[in-house]
Amino acid sequence: MAATATDARVPGYDGRVEGGFTAAPRWAKEPMSGTGEHVRRVPGEVTAALRRRARELGVPLTAILLAAHTQVLALLSGDPEVRSGYLAPGRPRPLPFDLTAGPGTWRRLVLDARRAEAAALSPGTSTPSGDGPEVVFAAGHEVTVPVDGGVLLGVSACEERGRLVLRLRHRTDLLDAECAARVGGYHLAALEAIAADPEAPRHRRSLLSADELRFQLDGLAGPRRALPDRRFHQLFEERVRKAPDAVAMVHQGRGWTYADLNTRANRLARALRAEGLGPEDTVAVVTERDLNWAAGVLGVLKAGAVYLPVDPRHPAGRISAMLSRADCSYVLTEPDSTTQLDRALELLPGTRRLIVPDITERATDGTDLGLDIAAGRLAYVFFTSGSTGEPKGAMCEHEGLLNHLYAKIDDLGIGEGTVVAQTASQCFDISLWQLLAGLLTGGRTLLVEQDAILDADRFLDRITEGRVNVLQVVPSYLDVILSVLERGPRDLPDLRCVSVTGEALRGELVQRWFATGPAVRLVNAYGLTETSDDTNHEVMDRAPATDRIPLGRPIANVYQYVVDDNLRPVPLGAPGAIVFSGVCVGRGYVNDVERTALAYLEDPHRPGRRLYRGGDFGRWRPDGKLEFLGRRDEQVKIRGFRVEIGEVENALLRVPGVTDCAVVVTGAEDYGRQLAAFCTSGCAVTAEDLRGRLADLLPAYMIPASFHRLDRLPLTPNGKTDRKALAALAEDLGPAREVRGAPRTPAERRLAAHWAAELGLPPDRIRRDDNFFDLGGTSLSAVRLAVSLDRVISPRDLAGRPVLAELAHLIDTRTGGEPSQTRGA
Repeated sequence: MAATATDARVPGYDGRVEGGFTAAPRWAKEPMSGTGEHVRRVPGEVTAALRRRARELGVPLTAILLAAHTQVLALLSGDPEVRSGYLAPGRPRPLPFDLTAGPGTWRRLVLDARRAEAAALSPGTSTPSGDGPEVVFAAGHEVTVPVDGGVLLGVSACEERGRLVLRLRHRTDLLDAECAARVGGYHLAALEAIAADPEAPRHRRSLLSADELRFQLDGLAGPRRALPDRRFHQLFEERVRKAPDAVAMVHQGRGWTYADLNTRANRLARALRAEGLGPEDTVAVVTERDLNWAAGVLGVLKAGAVYLPVDPRHPAGRISAMLSRADCSYVLTEPDSTTQLDRALELLPGTRRLIVPDITERATDGTDLGLDIAAGRLAYVFFTSGSTGEPKGAMCEHEGLLNHLYAKIDDLGIGEGTVVAQTASQCFDISLWQLLAGLLTGGRTLLVEQDAILDADRFLDRITEGRVNVLQVVPSYLDVILSVLERGPRDLPDLRCVSVTGEALRGELVQRWFATGPAVRLVNAYGLTETSDDTNHEVMDRAPATDRIPLGRPIANVYQYVVDDNLRPVPLGAPGAIVFSGVCVGRGYVNDVERTALAYLEDPHRPGRRLYRGGDFGRWRPDGKLEFLGRRDEQVKIRGFRVEIGEVENALLRVPGVTDCAVVVTGAEDYGRQLAAFCTSGCAVTAEDLRGRLADLLPAYMIPASFHRLDRLPLTPNGKTDRKALAALAEDLGPAREVRGAPRTPAERRLAAHWAAELGLPPDRIRRDDNFFDLGGTSLSAVRLAVSLDRVISPRDLAGRPVLAELAHLIDTRTGGEPSQTRGA
């Protein structure tokens, strides 16, 4: 993939560069050294109208020109606070010009521009030292744009033959002619709006041309693809008839053929219908990721019901909350998965429980049901973290599910005989395509057990032995796999495609993959639970030229827009909110009208279609691919799972004694992120108390790695919790614990150094009595630690001996070193 000008430097959300100046836009499909010029002539009638408006408002014409210019820069940068250079008549160098394009009318902006102009021209205003502005506006004369200078875009307004003429000079390595023409068009559109009605609110009029709007709405959409007028389970049944004896599903050496799986799923569907199950009734499947789970999912879909995945290890309180919110009256489970479920169902006495193997292994009717299920019927509900303190269940329909499955089949190369690894937790939305996609093509699904995933070498053994062709992992686990391969190269002869999702993908990791890993494609997948999982695929067969990895283009039948707060597309290359339309958009949040209304809207550009607005921000690149910029709310990703900070804080406030709290994110931006909690309390509440109480309320990945007690939370000048101060404090404090003895033996000191590197802590913070998991360790970091120690210990060893001194003693006994002392301080 060729580098584009947007890769040169992507400004942050505020679109600023050194000196606080607003950055020039970057958009060049084929960057080349040099400069270019675009001339845009303002029609005579518009010029005349602008002069009249200037007289009516009592301002010079330059104030109107500066107002239009400011509105354009605010639009291009995504930041209403604009700082550019102003080359005023008679001034040799540009002066800083500051103006905020806040909400309001064009008249208000023009008057504000007049005051800002006066401030810029007032005595004492000096030319900035150091890096100057990237964008300069000039009135009455032209701006010089050197090939290698700091000014990247110069906009001048001059009068020729009684008409205003706009000249845009630009560096062609960062701005191509098409982009310069668009920027000129935005300036003209702003001037036309002021001339037409200065009292009009600015947000009511888009500055984009009809051609650009059409390109963004249609030209950047995913390709059209006709979907079969059948549901997933019907297409699976066709595969059963074609090859009933082909192996469909394998788990720990035990396999089911297509006929085996179909018969068992049919028995479950019939049993559910016999219990009184109706259309779109919700059925929770509470099992491990095993063959019973596979039969359960298919059985629910065949019965015309809605699949709700529930991890049997989730706290009973969370299980009951999910079942209650989803109005779930039916549960499929298995004998070894009921400990937490039993406690949850004590609060829901009317729920019917069916034991999967008791039904599937009985010789009852296992023929297809042949139910007529419409494409718009609900297929499943996945619960995600909710900012109000309660998880929210995203409802998705059969058409969206099928569309996503075919996108995976096309872009990951899943065909007849393809082996797809199923590795994700059943509560992670990607688990569903991993389970089902291969069954549409005559492929095979390998269910990889969790114990193997927690041992990287064993995981690679499973992938090799199972002849896996397609694999999907989160980037943090791909990092672990690469560490293993870098320490001991090995062949993965059958692997053809690896997809990564759930976290932002770093360019460095992609570089390592193509340098060290097997020569197979890497696919960066992006999407949301509310949009039927992934909506974008970036397929790579070589390392990219830059560190920024795009999200790729939309998959078939998906529309994506990058918009402002009013759902209007922003200029190409400008930052904005990523919103979704098309078959991918689900129905809303189950039994949650308020939160559904905030996020699921009618598509203003495609009447009758739903539009989903999440919290992700991004922008379009010149190559037509979407680039992720981040979020503007308090949702974060922890080990690939979405976590709403508000839900964790609400759970903390339910702990007796906690009077106030705040949760912040610490650690590396991508794969080392952890949660740190700060609490105020009227009594002594220990970290162990908090951790234990949260374990009854939240999944493990949502429990903070560290807890700190404060007399009061710091506040910003406007009275809000100062989260930046808390994040800095969390980094400084590290995990809360008592001061204990430093590591004593060589083994303890070596192990402490490994812990520090893995957990991102200073080595002198590690004590011999510290618990790896209390310091913020996770199952994934345990895998990485085992790899860094050359597998002298396993993640299971660490789980059994999480205290540093005890683990060091185990290492000594295995390596013949001097055993470390485990008593004393």
